Amino acid sequence: MPAYTTRVELHKATGEDYTNLHAAMEERGFARTITSGKGVTYHLPWGEYEFSGTETRADVLRMAMEAAGSTGRKYEVLVTQSAGR
Repeated sequence: MPAYTTRVELHKATGEDYTNLHAAMEERGFARTITSGKGVTYHLPWGEYEFSGTETRADVLRMAMEAAGSTGRKYEVLVTQSAGR
């Protein structure tokens, strides 16, 4: 199953905007943590998310753009498919 790291940058955003983004991303299956093979959980940097599923990179980008757009802020999104972590 493919894994993706997604970075979302909201322009001129407040903390509340990012709280709304986190909720919108979570609704779409994104997580703010990753877990190592040894079971250690790591928190990702602010505005960075993990997604694992059968979706394509284009699907993940679309979902992240929908979530970012729901904040009402201008945004930028970067999606990278992982070859391993």
